[in-house]
Amino acid sequence: MAVSFKTVDEFSEGQRLDNYLLKHLKGVPKSHVYRVIRKGEVRVNKGRKKAEYKLQLDDVVRIPPIRVSESGQVEASDNLKQLLTDSVLYEDKGLLIINKPSGLAVHSGSGVTIGVIEALRSMYKDP
Repeated sequence: MAVSFKTVDEFSEGQRLDNYLLKHLKGVPKSHVYRVIRKGEVRVNKGRKKAEYKLQLDDVVRIPPIRVSESGQVEASDNLKQLLTDSVLYEDKGLLIINKPSGLAVHSGSGVTIGVIEALRSMYKDP
């Protein structure tokens, strides 16, 4: 993605800079948007502005290239799939009960790339 320039129209006039960017950068975490504003990578009329800045009609907003990691489906390893399959206590069309192994995260998060929920989603994909 390259640097892009957006001109503020009458629909975005008076909107805060941070909210304008969040609207135009779908899928980018809020923390990342605020970071690029703080670092001065986002410019309005060639100048640095704070997140609270109210945009004016015909302001030119410079948006830096922003890379967003692909949040696509994570594939569970064969070992994890087997571990979860062995942990199933009951399963029918609408219910799955497992005895979750200790030490295994339920959700992915900081430093955890895959948890039980993501592994189950990769195992029980809809056709």
